[in-house]
Amino acid sequence: SAMYNAKHNGVSYTKFDSEEDSKRLARMQLISDLKYAVKANQLHLNYQPIVDLNHNKIIGVEALARWQHPDHGMVPPDQFIPLAEKKGLIQELTLWVFDVAFKQCAQWHNMGAKITMSINLSPRNFLDPGLPNEISDALKKCKLDPQWIKLEITENMTMSQPEKALEIITKLKDLGLDISIDDFGTGYSSLSYLKKLPVSEIKIDKSFVTDMDNDHDNKVIVNSTINLAHDLGLDVVAEGVENNNILKILKELGCDRAQGYHMCKPKNAEEISRWIFESEWQIEQNNKAQVSS
Repeated sequence: SAMYNAKHNGVSYTKFDSEEDSKRLARMQLISDLKYAVKANQLHLNYQPIVDLNHNKIIGVEALARWQHPDHGMVPPDQFIPLAEKKGLIQELTLWVFDVAFKQCAQWHNMGAKITMSINLSPRNFLDPGLPNEISDALKKCKLDPQWIKLEITENMTMSQPEKALEIITKLKDLGLDISIDDFGTGYSSLSYLKKLPVSEIKIDKSFVTDMDNDHDNKVIVNSTINLAHDLGLDVVAEGVENNNILKILKELGCDRAQGYHMCKPKNAEEISRWIFESEWQIEQNNKAQVSS
């Protein structure tokens, strides 16, 4: 254990730590369990709404993977997603997300709610040359138009291999998919660089939004980002909206869209379906339908 730890950290030696060894063994067991989780129906998707602040409407949802472990309870995605990527399980997990999310989106459309489905891509997903074909096949299976799917990538994915990123995003756009830059402000890219990419939206990271009603500097950052993004023809989504005061400020600053606990926490498909049709945030009246009981 000490030897592997030393190799992993690039040092000549390390002292054995029983606590760290227990954590390593727990991670190994979690990896083993994850291989079984998809087949055993332990994974499910929650959905969090994205609202249009200019028209007070629900325009989409973000799909969020959740793992209900039989022994450990709910395993946070920031624990199992990196493991899935590191151990080569991310492709199977992502294909499962596509299948479930696309079918759910098509179902909402059939119910009268024409909303978009946003899905996060991991770095390995993003660099997978087979990704466009996999998405295309999944869309054809559920007869869903690509325009209703928005793929979210982070700044760092585009910065590590800029030319490759441009090539991949262009292929995805050619399929008719929309691309959004997630967690904007946490990387080191600039809006002028992102303008070179065929993306249509940025999502301001919640670390700048959550306390902007009490932190003047964060409010300045959010305001500047919104103005610059609009000057470059990009829409802006604010993540982490947790109270009405922040929502009011975002509207005053001209932010296009918002997402956060103040509007709605992530919910399962059945719960979010009811919220979509019963919420004060409306969908188009002529598309509105009743949720079957």
